[in-house]
Amino acid sequence: MNTPIRVLLGDDHRIVREGLKQVLADPANGLPEIVVAGEATHGAEVLTQVAQLGGPLGIDLVLLDIAMPGMDGLEVLQALRKAWPALPVLMLSTYPERQYAVRCIQMGAAGYLHKSADPDDMVAAVRKVAAGGRYLTEATAQALAGAVERTGVVRAAQPGLPVGVDALSYREHQVFRLLTAGHSVSEIGAQLKLAPNTVSTYRARILEKTGARNDVELALLARGLPES
Repeated sequence: MNTPIRVLLGDDHRIVREGLKQVLADPANGLPEIVVAGEATHGAEVLTQVAQLGGPLGIDLVLLDIAMPGMDGLEVLQALRKAWPALPVLMLSTYPERQYAVRCIQMGAAGYLHKSADPDDMVAAVRKVAAGGRYLTEATAQALAGAVERTGVVRAAQPGLPVGVDALSYREHQVFRLLTAGHSVSEIGAQLKLAPNTVSTYRARILEKTGARNDVELALLARGLPES
């Protein structure tokens, strides 16, 4: 008898969750079947659901969006790795692998998948991660290789001299993502519970570390496009 793979979906968009459920539950996927054991619409709810389901005893992996309201996906990933280190997390996002996959892997994610991925790739990723493996797309592998080439390491805790986006601290990376999503300094301050002056300081550090001259160049950097 094949034991189903139990997945917790963490995404604030209902249409995305419904689409994922259809993809994962498709009988054409074969056995073992993949079942959605729970759903969460914001970061804190992901942690609550995992606890209620018994962590690794009740689910086999978390499929987690980066852009979650409240606690974002990276904060949730950090909390999950601390509370349930044996529970694999597969990150799902619309952000390009070039800028975000490395950060997720550094923080302990078992894989990174773009939301535009083919359904077969989605199923393959879930199966591999649930089995204890890592799922790396070609784009993610290239991003990791680039990080190794630039720094000599993949894990931030190991020796090395990160540059660009790789050099950003966790909080700087949060501000970076919000800036490149079009949020103002005051909006970022309200969301992260920081004073506007503090956000401005983070912005200045981000510009210095990435070499960008303004928010437009930061946005181009986040999209993986060349700066002009």
